[in-house]
Amino acid sequence: MYLEIFDEVVDIMQHDYAGYIDKKGWDDPEKYRNIIRGLEKDNGLTADQFVEIVQDYLLDFKDPHMGFNLIKSEQQKEYSNGFRVRRFEDKLYVTKVGKEERFLLGDAIVSLDNIPVLDLVQLHKRELMEKKAEREDWRKVISKYRVAEVMDKKGTSRLVELKRYEKEEYRPIHTISRIDANTLCMTLTDFFDVDTITKLVEEHKNELTQTDNLIIDVRVNYGGSTFAYHSLVNYLFPSQPMMINYKDYAMKFNCTTRNAESTIRSLSETIKQIKDEKTRNNLVLFKQAWEEHIGKGFVAFDSNDDEVEVYGDEYPRNIIVLSDNYCGSAGDIFVYFCKKSPKVSVIGRPTMGVNDYSNLTEITWGNQFKFGYPTSRLDQLDKRDPFAEPGIKPDVYMPWTPEHIEKDVDMEEALRILHSKATV
Repeated sequence: MYLEIFDEVVDIMQHDYAGYIDKKGWDDPEKYRNIIRGLEKDNGLTADQFVEIVQDYLLDFKDPHMGFNLIKSEQQKEYSNGFRVRRFEDKLYVTKVGKEERFLLGDAIVSLDNIPVLDLVQLHKRELMEKKAEREDWRKVISKYRVAEVMDKKGTSRLVELKRYEKEEYRPIHTISRIDANTLCMTLTDFFDVDTITKLVEEHKNELTQTDNLIIDVRVNYGGSTFAYHSLVNYLFPSQPMMINYKDYAMKFNCTTRNAESTIRSLSETIKQIKDEKTRNNLVLFKQAWEEHIGKGFVAFDSNDDEVEVYGDEYPRNIIVLSDNYCGSAGDIFVYFCKKSPKVSVIGRPTMGVNDYSNLTEITWGNQFKFGYPTSRLDQLDKRDPFAEPGIKPDVYMPWTPEHIEKDVDMEEALRILHSKATV
């Protein structure tokens, strides 16, 4: 069974994945087939092990915008280390504590199984896939080790035997709160639910149309649908009409039969659930494009030269978007869109930058495994510098340091800039 599923994953990656032409020959599936055969022969292959094998195979494609995972259930649980870290120089600083209560914010891991952090960076280049320390994701790397050497803020070291904890349920945050008399802060950790964000904006309409300043915090944003932030457009742009284009986001969709059938099925379900009529109509048009081009390979659904006229409101007068590399997919595009407006400044760090290949579709095997992978490819890949850093660049770059653990450095800079504008 496992070998059949793996072969289907390989077939998807070599024919349906949007980057299959660019990355032809990058993978070595036979290596993983031999591992699977060997473990199945001895009846020693578990579902968890199989997921790890497939995830390792997918690393050959160097694309973080995909995932092969267990379908969560009472029988199949997801696990984590119970904390998050971020590297600064030669240490991994604890930035978030979940179920792992033996760590404190600001603790620093200096080694794993006696291997110093900088040596680990070299050992796990393939998994980390980043050139900058602040952008590295260490979750899967840490899970491979048993013992961490941890240093507290006073410089005292101790050894901690790492544990696995059942992964905490993600709880989305969609809020608007007041920071001061002239400033609102909107926090959006995803763009999954169009109706939720539309309702949030509608509930705070009076405040948004009267406030001078708005800070939009998408430093953590797990993506979703670009339709989800359409209700924000009026506030993002000035009242004078202006033309913007999405030239950098012109793309083609790989309309294989498998991609089309999977996407059409998913869109049909989503359309039934969406209350917002404009969004629902847009999704219907998107679905029709897939239906029209099924089996035709790479197709551009829209003209690459399309420009869109946008017009907004006088208020808020000044908008600052806080960004970070934990903002990806639809979050990437949101920050890109915001940068088109003359009344928006972006502060923080570049976004995740995972949209070279995007518009994920999902394939499942029973109630056991799910595989999400990209179906669209950006046209600009044909002319972009291959060594260019990923992500949407902020207007004001704030490098991450351990000081961010102690205080909200980005927010302080945002408020400083807004207050300086008020005194001009």
